[in-house]
Parts: sequence; structure tokens; C-alpha cells
Amino acid sequence: MAYKKLVPEARNGLSKFKHEVAGELGVQLKDYNGDLTSKQAGSIGGEMVKRMVEKYEQSL
Repeated sequence: MAYKKLVPEARNGLSKFKHEVAGELGVQLKDYNGDLTSKQAGSIGGEMVKRMVEKYEQSL
């Protein structure tokens, strides 16, 4: 299933954010990240969502 990006312009910002979070978690990202474990990928994505939710809640 292909997901449609709601804001395509956010791609670069999200990529930068992903690399920032990965670095803080000690995960080295490359151009191809197929060698990441599910645990590593989940940790990065989960932390990203957590921070985005916190940022949104602060803006309310």
C-alpha cells in the first residue's frame, strides 16, 4: 500500500529530524537503511512521533 504524503514539502525536514533522532539514539543511518533491525527502526520512528506529539501539545 502506498501512502500519500499530506505535505510533500515536509520531506526534507522529516529526513533531517530522522537523522537527528537516530544520532541521539546512537544509530548510524546511511543512504540504504535495510540493515537496521526492527528494534532500531521502531525506536527512531517512535521517538520521532513522541517528540512531534509533545511539540503539538505544547502549541495548544
